[in-house]
Amino acid sequence: MRWVFGLSVAASIGLSADRATACDLALILAVDVSGSVDNQEYQIQMQGLAEALRDGAISEALVVREAAVQVVQWTGTGRHRVSVPWTRIKDFDDTDRLADEIENDQRIWRNFSTALGEAVRFAQRSFAEVPDCLRRVIDVSGDGRSNEGVQPPTLHRSLIEDGIVVNGLAIEAYDKGLLSYFQDHLIVGPGAFAMRAADFEEYPEAIRNKLLREITQQVSSVDPAPKNNRL
Repeated sequence: MRWVFGLSVAASIGLSADRATACDLALILAVDVSGSVDNQEYQIQMQGLAEALRDGAISEALVVREAAVQVVQWTGTGRHRVSVPWTRIKDFDDTDRLADEIENDQRIWRNFSTALGEAVRFAQRSFAEVPDCLRRVIDVSGDGRSNEGVQPPTLHRSLIEDGIVVNGLAIEAYDKGLLSYFQDHLIVGPGAFAMRAADFEEYPEAIRNKLLREITQQVSSVDPAPKNNRL
């Protein structure tokens, strides 16, 4: 009975009935498929994303915001691709179809490096396809530090200029300092944040909490910039 959440979710994210008729959020889900991620861990990520989108509070918030969602698989330099194109969320059927598509999304690459900056730059360019959406968010999940290509901090200025927020989910299965790395080098923009999953088994719950936070997050025009926005 997801319709029960409607008015409370709209109120919690501060949208009036008139305001909710436009695309409030363009969200890119950037999924790590680098060599450190085995096939089972890839499936955990995709199933975790699908189940999160089926969650009543998340699907309700996406519908209220009339969000646009895209999925990008990324690994090494030159290896990033849209695997699920922009999907406009108008009703719960749209969220269900998107969840099904993500759950069945086939892995594109294996056995390559971790090019975080390249993935973010690729995602940044994709927002040109949804110019009507007011808020732009890149949701990056990964289990390693960038070891190839352009480094994330070099993109921060252009991301800020484009009004893009980058949030991170650090999967610390192999690197217990990854959350700090994401906080210092990856995330950028007003209200940007990073969260942690201790391992891939914790990913489904972590991505649910992360999506709920970033979809419903309200950012004041007078919020101070995070420390990594001081250029």
